[in-house]
Amino acid sequence: MGSRRTGGDGGARNRDGTFQNGGAGDWNSSGQTGAGRHMRLRRAAPLWLKIVAVSLTVVLIGGLAFVGVQLWRLQSNLATAPLNLGTEEVSEPPVDKETDPIQILVIGTDTRTGNSGYGSTELAQGYGHADVMMLVQLSADRERVTVISFPRDLVVPMPACEDPESGTIYPAQPIAQINSSLSFGGPGCTVATINQMTGLTIDHFMMADFNAVKELSNTLGGVQVCLNQPVRDPKSNLSLPAGVSKIKGEQALAFLRTRHGFGDGSDLGRIRAQQSFLSSMVRKIKDNGTLSNLPELYSIAETVTRNLTVDEGLSKIPALVTMATRLSEVDLSDVTFITVPNEPWPQNPARLQLQQPAANELFKTLRQDGDVTAADGKDDTSPTGSASSPAPSGSPSPSESASEPPAFDPATIPIEIVNASGTSGRAAELLEVLQSEGYTMTSIGPRAAVLPGTQLFYGGIISEQVALQVASELGIPDSQIVASASVSGVKLSIGQDFTEGLQLSEGNNLPPGLVGQTADQVTCQA
Repeated sequence: MGSRRTGGDGGARNRDGTFQNGGAGDWNSSGQTGAGRHMRLRRAAPLWLKIVAVSLTVVLIGGLAFVGVQLWRLQSNLATAPLNLGTEEVSEPPVDKETDPIQILVIGTDTRTGNSGYGSTELAQGYGHADVMMLVQLSADRERVTVISFPRDLVVPMPACEDPESGTIYPAQPIAQINSSLSFGGPGCTVATINQMTGLTIDHFMMADFNAVKELSNTLGGVQVCLNQPVRDPKSNLSLPAGVSKIKGEQALAFLRTRHGFGDGSDLGRIRAQQSFLSSMVRKIKDNGTLSNLPELYSIAETVTRNLTVDEGLSKIPALVTMATRLSEVDLSDVTFITVPNEPWPQNPARLQLQQPAANELFKTLRQDGDVTAADGKDDTSPTGSASSPAPSGSPSPSESASEPPAFDPATIPIEIVNASGTSGRAAELLEVLQSEGYTMTSIGPRAAVLPGTQLFYGGIISEQVALQVASELGIPDSQIVASASVSGVKLSIGQDFTEGLQLSEGNNLPPGLVGQTADQVTCQA
């Protein structure tokens, strides 16, 4: 800054506040102006006011500098990789980030970098395999978020991909396990594979490793999860009691990694736990007012950016902030988690394939920016809701229609009702309802510890049909129906979300053929 600043009347003012150079407002030695006789006498600003003004200016400039430094720091945390490694050129119109739906592929890599104790040292370098694949679609009106989970055991056609560093071209494969796509040049090959499978054009990706889960759960102070029974899984090191637990760090990672702790030990049980965990995390962030707490937001941003690899389009912090702001404004009931429709692969039942035509119908709804929770899979308010779209290239042909569900006699199926709602008499109320519907073998089990969510467990194919029917009669969402090896028949566990009434209505129910939950639904793992 110079020693003088120009006054509004053309004169110049010294640092002590006096004017010079004969301006119309110059002070003479008597304290009066040489011109402008009608002006009132003014006193110099007191010293304390000058100090405050200077201090505020310094704080403001320092604050802006601090923000700049912190943004630069967040920016420098991010690693980047190419968005699409597919060798086929795709001509797509540019995306309007204000009016078009946006797709982001979230990838969790199983690389053991910094975590070699978790498995084979062969995965201690490179990209590893795609342990988690979730396609996040933000609707054009920014009012819905749909998250599609792809099991890592899914076999799909894989396009040719080119490694951006070595120039190696990996040839197309008619059938490959989808999680291996990450090892063919990086996340851009996983993007290309899902583009081909769904007919979508993914706009961005985010890839995180094991450290991201541990550090983010620690930053949030833990995330609540619910278990219907104790879990001890030595393979993932998960050890949790029945009921509600707050987990973070190593236990959060174990909860998301375990395959043998939940369900039938397949990847589908693990996906269900991941969806439940993420729903709980979203609820906590919104309920705690984290999105309006700048220090907490910065702490989360620091953790996230330090553990992310993104495409160039998301490598700018303002782009991430804009995306996070849009996602934060969506109502919990409009955040939907879905597992892509699947079925055992005939050549190897330990692997999965897309279940048709349900999978292609889901992809079509996404391409049309439709609402997956609508009964017909379309959003009638969307201008593209009735548009037709070609089937994605490389999709397997539709499988034969599923056979009709077997008929059953409700009087022959045992149903146990357990009251975990904390409200006395709930088991007896629902017992009366079920027995009036012909389920005469229904009985009340021992009272259980209080659980937040209602669950229906079943064992066997016939019992699954019974569970679906009971769920329909009681208004229980499909996301709260769980296969369990420890249950013979059907078991109804009444949670805190069902303390009154004869119909449970939570969140958006998914149409038949889709499995998942909304973020406002509380689910427990079995």
